[in-house]
Amino acid sequence: MSVSASATPSVRLRDRYLRVEFGAGLPRWADYHYLWLRHFCPCCRHPETAERTLCASTLPPETAPLGAAVQGEELVVEWKESGGSHVSRYPLPWLREHAYAPERQEVPPPASEVERIELDFRALGEGFAGPCLERLVADGAVVVRGAGDDSEALIDGFEAEGLVVIPTHFGRIEDLRTDNTTNLNTDQLGYTDAAVDLHTDQPFIEQPPRFQLLHCLRPAARGGENAVADGIQAARILRSCDAPAFELLTTVPVRFDRQQQGFQSLQVRPIVTLRDGEPNQVRASYFTYGPHRIPFDTLEAWYRAYARWVALLEQHAVRFRLETGDFLLYDNHRMLHARTGFEGARWLRGVYFDARSG
Repeated sequence: MSVSASATPSVRLRDRYLRVEFGAGLPRWADYHYLWLRHFCPCCRHPETAERTLCASTLPPETAPLGAAVQGEELVVEWKESGGSHVSRYPLPWLREHAYAPERQEVPPPASEVERIELDFRALGEGFAGPCLERLVADGAVVVRGAGDDSEALIDGFEAEGLVVIPTHFGRIEDLRTDNTTNLNTDQLGYTDAAVDLHTDQPFIEQPPRFQLLHCLRPAARGGENAVADGIQAARILRSCDAPAFELLTTVPVRFDRQQQGFQSLQVRPIVTLRDGEPNQVRASYFTYGPHRIPFDTLEAWYRAYARWVALLEQHAVRFRLETGDFLLYDNHRMLHARTGFEGARWLRGVYFDARSG
């Protein structure tokens, strides 16, 4: 992503760091972690010896500013601290001299507005499947409004474009409703009215289906909102700001252990799989993790890495509600999906697809 610094010095706040745009000269901009800035506050020194009086070990990991602004030739940061606040003033020439991330390129976050992935079925006509798949490839998911109640017609449309239905241990089509009597293995959260947090489907089998269609035949009376989040892009963002965390999620295998009344399956895989060094597939399902068998000296670091990745997912999730006739189609190797708890007779139909081989 190319970035052009503004002519006038300015500052932009991020999650755990800020960016100073210096204006003229080099580097044109630089990024600084909040912990680094607070640690090297110019005024936290002994008045006689000018030695530093602040030990970084005393700073909480969540250190962040209440606000920051460029005033003249200084970056002024106000920190929230116990019992009040603290103001630090950093000369811009000093920041430029000690820049440890000069002109760093940020990984852009995925768009979190549902409008980006929405299409109107009535405007698409009979050839609806082609534009849907184009949006799916570009953004990982597509929400289509007003498609009617014929799930089989939707299946036919996507099969005509090269997808094929993949039956699972639930059957060919899942009727996701609390009073389900038609599917196998309904002893799982999808058939309840409970909230289901972000996850991928079928991570406990060797090759999870690539795509899923969720077709709304009846929305909940209250609740039941959906969400999707781009696990691949979240992994890229994590790599750009916390390489050790990224390495843990891509190298440490975890247990996906599905135990149901009529089905059992176990896979041991990392959360993120790489291809040619790039994130290629994510697996994450908090309700099917088996007891982790991660080395003792790695376990706590893995939990921290996983929590940071999930926080990125939550921060950039796309949230929306499916009404009668709407459907969601998403890439199950890239996107995680979720729903809130609900009341009433909510009914969605779920269909898994893969691309037709050959």
